[in-house]
Amino acid sequence: MARKALGRGLDALIPAGSEPPEGEGRGEGLINLALDKITAGNFQPRRGFEEAALRELAESIKSQGVLQPLLVRPRTGGGFELIAGERRFRAARLAGLSTVPALVREVDDRTALEFSLVENIQREDLDPIEQAEAYQRLLTDFDYTQEELSARVGKDRATVANLLRLLKLPEEVKDDLREGIITAGHARALLMAESPKQMLELHRAIVEQGISVREAEDRARGGAPAKRRKARGGKAEPSSPEVSRPDLHLRQAEESLIRALGTKVKVTQKGKGGRIEIQYFSAEEFNRIYRLLVG
Repeated sequence: MARKALGRGLDALIPAGSEPPEGEGRGEGLINLALDKITAGNFQPRRGFEEAALRELAESIKSQGVLQPLLVRPRTGGGFELIAGERRFRAARLAGLSTVPALVREVDDRTALEFSLVENIQREDLDPIEQAEAYQRLLTDFDYTQEELSARVGKDRATVANLLRLLKLPEEVKDDLREGIITAGHARALLMAESPKQMLELHRAIVEQGISVREAEDRARGGAPAKRRKARGGKAEPSSPEVSRPDLHLRQAEESLIRALGTKVKVTQKGKGGRIEIQYFSAEEFNRIYRLLVG
């Protein structure tokens, strides 16, 4: 039986108008739970929490309370493990609360990771690398296929595949993506580079020169920079011969194939013919692309 998608989010788990009763019972339900009975979860995909944003949330909680319950599950040795709501959990501690409303659910590890992932995605709290790492964990630790994963988190398969490809980036590039120094579009352009050396050189150009995503894509394909920097004295640098590029229709087709297949694709025209090169980086990725192409 197919698993139900989590598109409705955590609100679907909480009956409208529910008021948490006092107590710390072990069954499922909505209760007021002591903060010191809750430990941070093992399945939180988010790494960074902005201190200023946490302080703002803490001030709001002081005046209005915790408006949405935390999601927790009972721990084997006693107490509860946090599944979703870590920002509210941290802010409640900053606000000096001793108890918080919490929804207790008996769920396995896979479901705990799903809930935590979906809550963060719906609030757009995760950076692209955090999303990709959470998706990869569902694939490797819990034997999801990419098709199952895309249905479960409410994302199309190409989006999931493109996010997973970001994990192939060098660590310094991942760090800049996490910190917002480069965009996800820049990161996807870097993945089109022919070699690790070219990728790192292009990464430096993005950071130091502030080149656009389109120009980064041009350079990754081997094209000349769209704008030439001026030489000393204000004069333009000598121009070099124009590098041949696919015409507009071929380029659009190439970009459509990249989005559809979730991997690097190169279209080359020679006379009336040409060729399409599709790259894969693992046996699993080969099988995924093969299924997409042949059904």
